[in-house]
Amino acid sequence: MKTLGYIGAFLGGAIAGAAIGLLAAPESGKDTRKKISSTIKDFCDKHNLELSKKEMAELAEDLVDINAE
Repeated sequence: MKTLGYIGAFLGGAIAGAAIGLLAAPESGKDTRKKISSTIKDFCDKHNLELSKKEMAELAEDLVDINAE
């Protein structure tokens, strides 16, 4: 169970870091959300994780909201 927590923390940190890097770039929100979704999809594919398209979109929106605060 402890390992799952470490994996979750790593996943969250990796996605948050990628999202912040993308959000710092001067692009439109639509383009940024597409890049974040693409980054999440690539990460999940690389690590054999399953997220639905809806879950990826929600995660991308959450990351954008976190950065806006």
